Amino acid sequence: ISMKHFKQWYQRRVRGVTRYLEFKQVDGSYVYKAGKVHKVPGTEAEALSSSLMGFFEKKRFRNLLQFAFKYEENDASTHEGLDLKRVPMQQLYEKYNLDTNVRDFVGHAIALYRDDNYIKEPALATINRMKLYFNSIAKYQKSPYLYPLYGLGELPQGFARLSAIYGGTYMLNKPFEGVTKGEDGKVSGVTSEGETAKCKIVVADPSYFPDKCQKSGQVVRAICLLNHPLPNTNNSQSSQIIIPQNQVGRKSDIYVLCVSFAHNVSAKDWYVAIVSTTVETANPEAELEPGLRLLGPVAEKFVNVSDLYVPKEGEEKDNIFVSASFDATTHFETTCEDIIKIYEKITGEPFDFCALDQKLEEFKNPTEG
Repeated sequence: ISMKHFKQWYQRRVRGVTRYLEFKQVDGSYVYKAGKVHKVPGTEAEALSSSLMGFFEKKRFRNLLQFAFKYEENDASTHEGLDLKRVPMQQLYEKYNLDTNVRDFVGHAIALYRDDNYIKEPALATINRMKLYFNSIAKYQKSPYLYPLYGLGELPQGFARLSAIYGGTYMLNKPFEGVTKGEDGKVSGVTSEGETAKCKIVVADPSYFPDKCQKSGQVVRAICLLNHPLPNTNNSQSSQIIIPQNQVGRKSDIYVLCVSFAHNVSAKDWYVAIVSTTVETANPEAELEPGLRLLGPVAEKFVNVSDLYVPKEGEEKDNIFVSASFDATTHFETTCEDIIKIYEKITGEPFDFCALDQKLEEFKNPTEG
């Protein structure tokens, strides 16, 4: 597939794949503080009524929200004398006199950072992340998160169905036996069971090309079956809880995602909760304990520890592009960023979301090309 055709193929699938699957909102977004679960405030009104903050902190947090809402990068009148391309987030927190607890839920449950390195970086990125979170809340009301009906397996199925319309072929349950390369050293085909499918580009996960990757750590996950909703989430049929690292004395956050029969991923009145984090000790399962304690009684639990891999730099010269492993996050932001990064490496240019929005209407009718 040529670079030009790859761009067209990719953008058409991003635009059209949602015709073949449905998403449903996750009911609630929560954060852990001082041993308790609190709803992440999604509006100024919720911030003022939240038990997450004291009276004075609510007012300071509201002031930060008001600044973020009105801030426009190209309008100096909204900057209040601050150049957020240079001012670190630490300084912005100090300007509004926000304490550590507020910084924790802003950075980890709203801006979705995985560690605290961001406070030393320019504040503009964090402000944009905050605006994205609250704009999503404004659009979807309960939470900014969506989850596909029938589970994540619907995502590749949706791409497969749309791919078939555009002449693509999916070969499932086929063993990978290696790749062939041309005289220029670039990939020319993928071999399976003695047959070689010709190609110019290969995109794969780390398990197919371990020599092109390096280990970056481990992630531990517990998949738990429950016959009740998560406690302290207003009986939500689905929810996400983020446990910021500082709240439990860790270097990385713990994530809890709960979905249920409401998303058609389990039998009626049953819930599936996933607790995950980055491994930091020799006893990975014990690291999940703060998250497991939030689940209440667990009917069944399955624990798995997986190695994390990232592609080595400069390994794409042969047109084989390898993704990173799934990390501990349950909101898939890092996965989306990785997909965009691979797209940019393949095409040599950034993905144009504006062009995508402009042409969405063209793909409402499945018969249109």
